[in-house]
Amino acid sequence: MNLAGKKVLVTGAGGFIGSHLTERLVELGAEVTAFVRYNSRNYWGWLEESCYLKDIRVVNGDIRDYDSVRSAAKGAEVIFHLAALIGIPYSYESPIAYLKTNVEGTYNVLQAARELGTEKVIVTSTSEVYGTAQFVPISEAHPINPQSPYAASKSGADFLALSYYRSFDLPVAVIRPFNTYGPRQSARAIIPTVIAQIAAGSRKIRLGSLTPTRDLTFVKDTAEGFIQVAVSEGSVGQVINVGSNFEISIGDLAGLIARIMGAEIEIETEKERQRPAKSEVERLLADTAKAKALINWAPRYTLEEGIKETAEWIREHLAHYKPDIYNI
Repeated sequence: MNLAGKKVLVTGAGGFIGSHLTERLVELGAEVTAFVRYNSRNYWGWLEESCYLKDIRVVNGDIRDYDSVRSAAKGAEVIFHLAALIGIPYSYESPIAYLKTNVEGTYNVLQAARELGTEKVIVTSTSEVYGTAQFVPISEAHPINPQSPYAASKSGADFLALSYYRSFDLPVAVIRPFNTYGPRQSARAIIPTVIAQIAAGSRKIRLGSLTPTRDLTFVKDTAEGFIQVAVSEGSVGQVINVGSNFEISIGDLAGLIARIMGAEIEIETEKERQRPAKSEVERLLADTAKAKALINWAPRYTLEEGIKETAEWIREHLAHYKPDIYNI
């Protein structure tokens, strides 16, 4: 599939990954409709600052509302479904919100695509559905073991998407990114949390658990993974990991960020930033063999390169962050 000239819908287009993907699709010549959440300010998230905004058709709606989803999907040949609630800490506060947004929202996309005859749907998963690694590297055959309400809701959405492929022949592919980072990411994530605190002048960095490991991928690489899943004919009916095949502990990651930013730091562990013990995912390390073989994808950015670019962006946009508080 060639995306040039294709009519494409991106849900969650105003968000972190969604905005980067939307811009990349414009660069590739796609006719992009960006689905963003309705609000009284008519605010379009990160797309507000995009140099490509004039080339994007923005539609307001709510992923939980079937009517607005179906209306946005009408005429789309390809749908990238990224709209979701993603903050793990808040999923402990309101699990039902995650079910309504992540599961019911995915149903709305799938059902609309089924009724409208959409050529392809790419559904966004997460490495959190695997839970703590039972073997490494984690391949797509790893057991699904969600340990948070967020991960459970995303697991449900994944299986629902695959059921539409198996039951109704809907051309669905599931992309499963491991931990994505980069410019525009919120302070709920570890890398912006550390960078923003250092950029704000703090040298006592407040974090949660330091021992869990994460597999980190720069957002531009993740966006390219979405593109390759879309254009690959062999991705239909498949789940595909997108990760770096490299792990680093939270503590070591904070130290690396500090060295890159030229700061000497002291880490303070705060209980409120820690997940419940049985909910913490202790280890994530992606097996990306399937992505290489099936969609010819591999990350191009090193962790150091990605952190440098992210740190530069956050320094320039520090006003978007509240580094003195814990963002859930």
